[in-house]
Amino acid sequence: MTHTLRVVFAGTPEFACSALAAIHEAGFPVPLVLTQPDRPAGRGMKLQASPVKRYAVEHGLELAQPPSLRRNGKYPADAAAAIDRLRATPHDVMVVAAYGLLLPQEVLDIPPRGCINIHASLLPRWRGAAPIHRAIEAGDTETGITLMQMDAGLDTGAMIEVGRMPVDPRDTTATLHDKLAAQGARLIVDALSKLERDRVLPSIAQPGEGATYAQKIEKHEAALDWRASATALARRVRAFDPFPGAVATLEDGTSFKIWAAEATGASVPTVEPGTIVAVAADGVVVACGEGALRLTQLQKPGGKRLPVREFLANATLQAGQRLTLPEAV
Repeated sequence: MTHTLRVVFAGTPEFACSALAAIHEAGFPVPLVLTQPDRPAGRGMKLQASPVKRYAVEHGLELAQPPSLRRNGKYPADAAAAIDRLRATPHDVMVVAAYGLLLPQEVLDIPPRGCINIHASLLPRWRGAAPIHRAIEAGDTETGITLMQMDAGLDTGAMIEVGRMPVDPRDTTATLHDKLAAQGARLIVDALSKLERDRVLPSIAQPGEGATYAQKIEKHEAALDWRASATALARRVRAFDPFPGAVATLEDGTSFKIWAAEATGASVPTVEPGTIVAVAADGVVVACGEGALRLTQLQKPGGKRLPVREFLANATLQAGQRLTLPEAV
C-alpha cells in the first residue's frame, strides 16, 4: 500500500530500527532520517554506524547525523544546519524512537502534525533512558509501549496509544527488548495510518501520579552487591543482559560475568554475603543478604558465555571463597 503521509524519522539503536523498517515497508514516504553520529565500538574501537543508519543507507533514504539539535549547546553550527535541513524537508510528522538526543521546542514545532515518540514503558512509569532494564530490575510484571505526543519535558507528553505486555519471569532485557520493539513497530504503523485518514490523533494527558525515572544504565552497576536479596540480584542479572552484564569478583581480583542465575529456596549456612556455599554442575550457589543465588551461566573475561558445567571445567571455584562487595559510588 502506498501512503501519502510523509514521515521524518529520528532514532538510533535496534529498537528504533524496527520502527523505521515497519514504517518504510508499510509504504510511508520517509524523506529524512536522523540518527546519532557513528561511535567507536568493539575491541578495535572502530567507528560503527547505528542500526538506523545502516537501514537508511541500505534503502537509499536521506540521512543526517547531527551531534546535537540545540543551538545553544556544544555544536551550535551543526545544530543550526540540521534544523535548517529539517525545515527544508517537506514532511508531515516526525517519529522519534530511542534517538538519544534532546529535541528542543524549536524542533518539536517544525513538523506540521507534531512529533510522536515510541517509548518502551507504560508511562508515566519509567520515563527516561532505560525503561526496559529498570522494569525488569524492579520486578514489574507488566510493561508495554506508549505512543506519546512529544513536548519539551522528559517523556511527559500526552499519550496517543498504549500497548500492554506481560513481563515473563524469564525475560532478560534482550528478550523483552525484541518483543517491545515489534509491538512498537505495529503500533506506530497503525497510528500513522489513522493520522493519515483522520488528520488528527486523539491523546490524553499522562496520569499525575505514578511517575518514575529510568536512569541510564552505568557500567559500575554491573558489580553485584551480595548484601541484597537473592531475588533482587536474580532480577538484576536478567536486567543487565546484554549490557553491561552482572559482574562478580573474587577476593584475589579474578572476575567473571554472570549471565543467568536464580534465587534458590534451599537453606544455606549462616555466612557473610558473597560467600560461595556450594559448587556443582547445576550451579554455583552464593549466599546473599537474604537467601542464596544459584549462578548457572558464566563467562571469563575474553571468553564465551558458558553453562556452569562447562565453565567449571576451566575455572577453580570452591565453597568458602568470597566474592567482593562493591564500593559505594
